[in-house]
Amino acid sequence: MENSTAVKEQIKQFIIETTFAKEPDVKDDTLIFVQGFFDSMGFLLLISFIEEKYGIKTEDTELLEENFESINAIAAFIERKQK
Repeated sequence: MENSTAVKEQIKQFIIETTFAKEPDVKDDTLIFVQGFFDSMGFLLLISFIEEKYGIKTEDTELLEENFESINAIAAFIERKQK
């Protein structure tokens, strides 16, 4: 299990590489869907990345905005799933 800082940095880099967002625009608390970084297709890419990178399975009942709305939320979700 990786530490929270490393996980957040990996997620941030994925968002930047996938969406071509500028690094200063992607902060740990940035609302990535509200800001338009991801649409529904991007969300599927994000889920695939998380599942492959961290070896977790996301259940349909977990596909809630609060689990994926920001880097902080995604990192917390991954941490809960890895316990």
